[in-house]
Amino acid sequence: MKKAILIFAVAACLLSACGKPADTAAVKQDVQKEKQNSAGSSEASLQNSGEITASTPTVSGRSNSSNADKGTSPSGKNGAGDIQTVANPTSTDVLVNKQHKLPENYAPDDLVYPNVRFTFKEKIEKRMMRKEAAQALEKLFKAADKDGLPLAGVSAYRSHKRQKAIFEAYVQKDGEEKARTYSAYPGTSEHETGLAIDVTKSDGSCAATGCFAGTPEAKWLAEHAHEFGFIIRYPKGKENITGYSYEPWHLRYVGQPAADDMFKNDLTFEEYAEQLRVASGS
Repeated sequence: MKKAILIFAVAACLLSACGKPADTAAVKQDVQKEKQNSAGSSEASLQNSGEITASTPTVSGRSNSSNADKGTSPSGKNGAGDIQTVANPTSTDVLVNKQHKLPENYAPDDLVYPNVRFTFKEKIEKRMMRKEAAQALEKLFKAADKDGLPLAGVSAYRSHKRQKAIFEAYVQKDGEEKARTYSAYPGTSEHETGLAIDVTKSDGSCAATGCFAGTPEAKWLAEHAHEFGFIIRYPKGKENITGYSYEPWHLRYVGQPAADDMFKNDLTFEEYAEQLRVASGS
């Protein structure tokens, strides 16, 4: 009888509660990695890296604050009253930043696994991207391989739920004010669009850290990413506009015409969006 009870308890554990620690461990791992990334940022004055935001952009575009979740609502100068929900979350040119956030619990419905190498083997959430972006990424990786500079993915899609868990873990650890200096509010991370990915060298070194900036791979991306519809989302020297530190590893898919335009005219996504707004008279 005792043996039967024990077997039943083990089975129940496997089907329910025993699966939860793995999720918690995964969140803790992401938290630790992002904390390390923040510490390695090349622009310490902004205290930003990866999912980080501190300063306010000068144009209407970026949003890195969300008042959608209890316990993680922004306050102060860039509080809830300053944030708008984007009307076109499924568009490849959706601009998610400090002034604009994704709809509550938005999730892309066309996520796939791009056929490229990653720094890990598991087929998990952060390996996914929206289909169009994934196909473009495969072409970009093949071109980098051909030029002798193979790349690896570090982190792509992140669900609203996961971003919320990561941010709240930071708040619990450091308090909301400090957490806001290096982590994005749920609904305001580009990774939630399914159109962004952090990449690094194929051996996994310098993943989402400042040392990637000096690599041949980073230089190649700066020169060629636009050919495949990607931009370096947070370029060097534009921190006061994007509100983010220089991140040569953070790619954002916007489509080739837009990427070409931004590359040729040395524009950030914010500047490009502002030009479109002015041209349309809106």
